[in-house]
Amino acid sequence: MTLYLLTAAIFLVIDAIMLTFVMKPLFTRHLGDLMRDSPMLGAAAGFYLLYVAGLVFLVSAPALRDGDPGRAALHGAIIGAMAYGTYEFTSMAIMRDWSWQMVAADTTWGAVLTGFSAWAGVTILMRLQA
Repeated sequence: MTLYLLTAAIFLVIDAIMLTFVMKPLFTRHLGDLMRDSPMLGAAAGFYLLYVAGLVFLVSAPALRDGDPGRAALHGAIIGAMAYGTYEFTSMAIMRDWSWQMVAADTTWGAVLTGFSAWAGVTILMRLQA
């Protein structure tokens, strides 16, 4: 539970900053009136709760067990690129106003955020347990 809470806190804080200052302006520039004025908090909460749970189960807990935060970073980045890329490439394939700039930015962000969050959660918990 501690690993989940650490990872979720790291993920949420960093993502909130990026969403506010980079992603929202980028998506608004391309999608305009299709963007909501504010996010649906229930849908956002569902994503964060489930995504971080999957990250901890598939990546962080095994890396913590083996004492390998580097593996958490690598495997987290792969999961992040896959998850965010699935959304972005599918949207690009079917949405009229989607852009390659959005695909590249969000897929890269998913890899970086997920890899870093997994690494940081494992690293912090290992230091707390030492």
